[in-house]
Amino acid sequence: MKTFTDEEMGQLLPTAKSYSVVILKKGPKFGDDTAPGIVWEHGRRNFGLRDDGVLAVVLPVADGSEVCGIGVFAADVDAAAALMADDPGVAADVFTYEVHACRGFPGDSLP
Repeated sequence: MKTFTDEEMGQLLPTAKSYSVVILKKGPKFGDDTAPGIVWEHGRRNFGLRDDGVLAVVLPVADGSEVCGIGVFAADVDAAAALMADDPGVAADVFTYEVHACRGFPGDSLP
């Protein structure tokens, strides 16, 4: 692992940009019979948001916890919350969500 100097860190830190992270959780209707179809449409919407460059990272969580997924939005908290409010899974109470402001470095990606 490379050790970064103070000077290198000083050059890199200002390049961080504002994003929003969404934590998607099971909602009251998560286990309902209609949930699988709604989750499918939620996924379809995520593909569209990814294609538009708004949803930078999508991380489904499948560990059996209350957390269903994490998304990083290239949007501020208000815009990300508005997008999530229109999500079919949220509208149908299959999911609930939290939105948090965060910062990250453009160009970061999954290996």
